[in-house]
Amino acid sequence: MDLVVIGLGYVGLPLVREACRAGLRVGGLDRDPKVVEGLLAGRSHIDDVTPGEVREMLASGFTPSLDENVLDGARTMVICVPTPLSEEGGPDLTAVRGAAGGIARHLAPGTLVVLESTTYPGTTEEVLRPLLEEASGLVAGTDFHLAFSPERIDPGNPVFGVANTPKIVGGLTPACAQAAAALYGKFVERVVQAKGTREAEMAKLLENTYRHVNIALVNEMAVFCHELGIDLWDAIDCAATKPFGFQAFRPGPGVGGHCIPIDPNYLSYKVRSLGYPFRFVELAQEINDRMPRYVVERAQQLLNGQGRALKGAEVLLLGVTYKADIADQRESPARPIARRLARLGARLSFHDPFVKEWRVDGAEVPAAGDDLPAALAAADLAVVLADHSAYDAGTLARHARLLFDTRGRTRELRGETVDLL
Repeated sequence: MDLVVIGLGYVGLPLVREACRAGLRVGGLDRDPKVVEGLLAGRSHIDDVTPGEVREMLASGFTPSLDENVLDGARTMVICVPTPLSEEGGPDLTAVRGAAGGIARHLAPGTLVVLESTTYPGTTEEVLRPLLEEASGLVAGTDFHLAFSPERIDPGNPVFGVANTPKIVGGLTPACAQAAAALYGKFVERVVQAKGTREAEMAKLLENTYRHVNIALVNEMAVFCHELGIDLWDAIDCAATKPFGFQAFRPGPGVGGHCIPIDPNYLSYKVRSLGYPFRFVELAQEINDRMPRYVVERAQQLLNGQGRALKGAEVLLLGVTYKADIADQRESPARPIARRLARLGARLSFHDPFVKEWRVDGAEVPAAGDDLPAALAAADLAVVLADHSAYDAGTLARHARLLFDTRGRTRELRGETVDLL
């Protein structure tokens, strides 16, 4: 194989697609039998890769496998496995260590190994390198190339994907960086070389920490602007007209996905290991984690204003994915919101054009059905949690008896029965 991608999820599978399009012979290794069986049958399990594209990949020679022997003779191996938070608040590198073990058993001189999984600065050199060297007997930077290249996948983005998003690569040595740049240059329009692996690792965390902190800023503003009677959405639109020095961020019910709520904690974990607090990240985490609770408090206030108690009220949650127009539910704020509403006695149902069944803490939440106007009319309160394009503002405002919009979709229609975060 020219390339074997380890981990065929939201990061790995789009990478495979672009490499196949560039004419590379690509293999894939994943430990989930359902994922591999589905791909071999031409099915896709992620939003950004269609079944038709999977079939094209297979026709070009793509070989998804559960067997690590697919790594035999591979010129390049790219690690795209999950790195969730550990109990200590840092990244859980179990999957990375497992991938490294498999690679080491098949590592040959001249091979390029790239880590794409998000982690703290130093992981490539301090964790991955020793695992590969000790098990294989080869030396990184001398016998084989080693690099880090942060993934920049934005699920559901119709404009930017793997091919047209600049690709950062940081090598253990200049030769390692050149080898990684040569690989990605075959199917990515622009490759940017970082000074080293640590700088490339830090770049990814800087990108997501920037978003995390700024989202927390507007979320905190949303809380006190409501008390002050200020339309924050309008204020943000006005500020966004400034052609320099400002980027618009908008409030929401919390942060979701793998990157924003998770990745900044890796940096905070590394900084704490040096004996320093990382107060910006820790405060941002506190504010964003508080938003689901605040959403429920506002929902309770809205019902009280209508002479209704939250206990026993029919509450319809609109959109349970973490962002608009995708099926991805990772770290979605809808789940802690639903959990708290149920604990306070609300009778929940949900509507989401991308999700057929939804469970919270093992309990199934009833689906409202396909007739959205009827579902809106039947609920005492409807709460917009994901601003899917299928949610027409006029339809929501006309049919909901009471609407709480946490995404600003109906901001031009706010009134007695429509309120915004």
